[in-house]
Amino acid sequence: MNSNTGPKIDRLRAVSRHNPVLTSIDTASPLAVGNGNFAFAADITGFQTLYDLYSEAPLCCMSSWGWHRSPGSYTLGDVEPTIYEHGGKTYKYAVERLGGTGEAYDWLRHNPHRLNLARIALLYQNAEIDPSLIQNIDQKLSLDDGVITSRFVLFGRQVTVYTVCAADTDALGFAVQTQARGLSVRIDFPYASHKKNASDWISPAAHQTLEIDDHLIERRLDGSVYYVRVSASDLERTGEHSFTLPCSSRISFTVSFSPEKNIPAMEYDEVYRNSSAYWKEFWEDGGFADFSACKDPRAYELERRTIHSMYLTAIHSAGNLPPQETGLACNSWYGKFHLEMHILHSGWFPLWGRSAMLERSLPWYKGILSKAKENAARNGFKGARWPKMTGPEGIDSPSRIATLLAWQQPHILYMLKLCAAGKPGIIGEYWDIIRETADFICDFVKEDARGVYNLEPPLIPAQEEHKPMDVRNPAFELAYFHFGLKLAAESARSLNKSCDKWERVAQSLAAPPIIDGLYAAHENCPNTFTRYNKDHPSMLYSYGFIPYDGIDTAAMNRTVDKALSCWNWSTSWGWDFALTAMTLTRLGRPEDAVDILLAEMDKNYYAANGNNYQRGRDDLPLYLPGNGSLLFALAMMLGGYGDSPAMPGFPKNGEWDVAVEGILPLPH
Repeated sequence: MNSNTGPKIDRLRAVSRHNPVLTSIDTASPLAVGNGNFAFAADITGFQTLYDLYSEAPLCCMSSWGWHRSPGSYTLGDVEPTIYEHGGKTYKYAVERLGGTGEAYDWLRHNPHRLNLARIALLYQNAEIDPSLIQNIDQKLSLDDGVITSRFVLFGRQVTVYTVCAADTDALGFAVQTQARGLSVRIDFPYASHKKNASDWISPAAHQTLEIDDHLIERRLDGSVYYVRVSASDLERTGEHSFTLPCSSRISFTVSFSPEKNIPAMEYDEVYRNSSAYWKEFWEDGGFADFSACKDPRAYELERRTIHSMYLTAIHSAGNLPPQETGLACNSWYGKFHLEMHILHSGWFPLWGRSAMLERSLPWYKGILSKAKENAARNGFKGARWPKMTGPEGIDSPSRIATLLAWQQPHILYMLKLCAAGKPGIIGEYWDIIRETADFICDFVKEDARGVYNLEPPLIPAQEEHKPMDVRNPAFELAYFHFGLKLAAESARSLNKSCDKWERVAQSLAAPPIIDGLYAAHENCPNTFTRYNKDHPSMLYSYGFIPYDGIDTAAMNRTVDKALSCWNWSTSWGWDFALTAMTLTRLGRPEDAVDILLAEMDKNYYAANGNNYQRGRDDLPLYLPGNGSLLFALAMMLGGYGDSPAMPGFPKNGEWDVAVEGILPLPH
C-alpha cells in the first residue's frame, strides 16, 4: 500500500476505465447527468423515449427548487397527536392516523413533494418508438466530461445522441446525428405527483403550459411556477402541454429550467464546454484512490463502486438542500428528504477534500432553526430538534417513525467538525446551530437519582423495529449523543464560550448497555440477536462511525461476531455494510472489514450505472445513502482515524496495493 509515495495518480485514466457502458436496455440502470441541484435521467436513446418501460427506475427531470403542494393547507396542529405518558410527563407526537384528521395527516405526508419538470423524448413519425425497433445499442457515460453518448440503429439507420448538463445552470444540451428520417423530439409537461415518478399524466386541466415567446415556456401548477427555455427556432406547439422539434440529419439544442423568468440562452457547445471543464476539475481536485495495482480480484469492483459513487453523489447529493434518498432521480418517501441520512449521503465530501460540496446544504439548517426550536418546544424541550422526514420548510412529516426518531440530532455537529478541517471559521459561522443542538440533546436526556443521564421513552432508535415505549438507552444513540456533546464543547472552547453543562452531561451519560456480554439494541432488549436481529445493527455503530472512547472492545468484538453470524442482512440497508466495515476497521479487523463492505447481498448490490439498488424494494431503485456511506467508510479505511496505522481498513497481505491522494483521516 502507499499514500502519496509514488507517482501522481493518472486520475482521468482511472475514471475512464469505469465509464458505464450499456449494450442493451437495462431498466434498473438509466444513466444520468446533473450538477447537484438538477438532474436528468435518460434511457438508452439518450432521451426519455422509453418512458413507460422504465417504470422500475423512472425517467425524471428534477431540481432542488422544483416543489409542489397539492390544493389544501394543513399544519401539524390539524393532526390529532398520539399521547405518550412517561416519567410524569405527557408527550404528543403526530404518529398515528387518528380520528377525523386523516386527511390532514395524509396531506402533510404527501406535501410538499418534488415534481418532474418535463419528459424529453424521441419520436418516429410523431409516434412513440417501440423498444423492439431499437437495435445495436451502444451507450456510454463519459465520466470525465459528463456526456452520455447513445448510439443505436433504428429501421436500419444509425442514430447518435449526445446528452449533457451544465455545471452551473440547470440546462440540458442535446445533439443528434442521424441518417434516419421522420425523427422528432417532443417535450411533454405533466402535473405533479407525490408518487415515485413525480408525474401525473391524466390531469391536464390541473396545470397550465403558457408560451411567453418562441423560446420561453411558463409552467403553472397550483402555487408552483417555473420556466423553460428551448434553444430551437423550429419548436412547435403540438398539444396542451406538448412541444415538438423536428430532427434533421444533424441538430443540437438546449432546454433550460428555472424558477425565474430570466433564463439565459445557451447553445449546446456552451453547455458541453461547461460540463467538460467542471468534471475534469472535479476528478483532478480533492482526494482519490487508485486500486489498479491490487491483486485481490475484488479490487476492480471496489474501484468501480468508488468512482461511480463519487459521480452519483456529486449530481444527486451536493445541492442546496439535503438530498432525498433517491436524490434527483425520482421521488422516494413523497419526494422528501430524510435528515438522518444527510451525513451518509454527503459526509464523505470533506473527508475527500471536497468540503464545499457539503457546505452548500448547511445554510438550510440556519433557515429552519426557528422551526426546529418550535419542534423541540412542542414537547417542552429546550434548543432545536431537527426533523426527520421533511421538505424545504423543515416541518416533520407525520409518521409512525419520523417524529420519534432522534439519532439525526448530532449530525450537524459532526458535519461541521468535518468541514472545519479545511475551514475552521465555519464553527463561529454556525455557533447558533451548535448551541441550540447541544441544548436540545442535554434537555432530551433525563437525569436519574444517581446523576446518570438516560435516553427515555417515547423514542425510536436508528433500528426502527422497536416500540417507542419499550426503548430505553439505545446503544448507538447514547454513544452518538456523547460524541456530539464533546464536539459542541470543543467548538465552544475554540470560541471562548461556556460549555460546562454540555461536558457534564456528556461525562454522565449512561453507558451503552451490555446484556450477556454483547452490546444490545437498547437496555430493554435482551432478545436483540433473536427477535430483533433485523434492520440496522445499530449497536455496532457506537464504535466505528464515531470514536466513542467508552466502548469495551472485547464486548464489541463479540457483538460484531454475533451479528455477522445471525443477523438477517437481507432486511438491512445499503449503508449498514459500510458502517459495519468501519467498526471492524476500528477493531483492527481489516480482512473482515473488506468482506462486509463487498458482501454479496441484495441490499449491497451496485447496478451497472453505479446505483446502490435495494433489491426487493420497488420504491428505491437507487439508494444514495449506500453510495455515500461507502465513500465515508473508505475515507476511514484508507485515510485512517486519529493515531491509527496507515490504511487501517485493508489487510497487510500484499493484495491491496492502493494508491491514495488527499483523503483525510476521521476525527478521533
